[in-house]
Amino acid sequence: MQVHQLKKNSTFKAKKRVGRGGKKGTYCGAGGKGQKGRSGARFKPIVREWLKKYPKLRGYNFNTQTEVSVINLSELETFFQAKEVISPAILVEKRIIRRVDGKIPTVKVLGRGDVTKSFVIEGCVVSAKAKEKLEKAGSTIKE
Repeated sequence: MQVHQLKKNSTFKAKKRVGRGGKKGTYCGAGGKGQKGRSGARFKPIVREWLKKYPKLRGYNFNTQTEVSVINLSELETFFQAKEVISPAILVEKRIIRRVDGKIPTVKVLGRGDVTKSFVIEGCVVSAKAKEKLEKAGSTIKE
């Protein structure tokens, strides 16, 4: 026996074509009366109902936290000159940080590294250690 002599053992059943007259009778396979028998009748989309009820469930948490971009003092030391203004918009412009969802993110300055230059920092959150080091170097912080 060879491959071209093989025959399939089972036949495929023809797919039911509903609603076109023919051999399905007056109900077209939809059965008798009731919701399933009506034209255009569908069951409610139950998933949508679940989603609408979700905020009311116990333990539901609507997260409103924004992403914070972090920058260290050592990076400020390398990328900026003395007396230069540092703000989130300028950091994005210099491509030191990236936009988050098309918006300028909140920036937090952390205290890793040393600072010898004085800067003007605007619109950034500054950690306690970084604030101490920046004030020692003569920087001004405007929040």
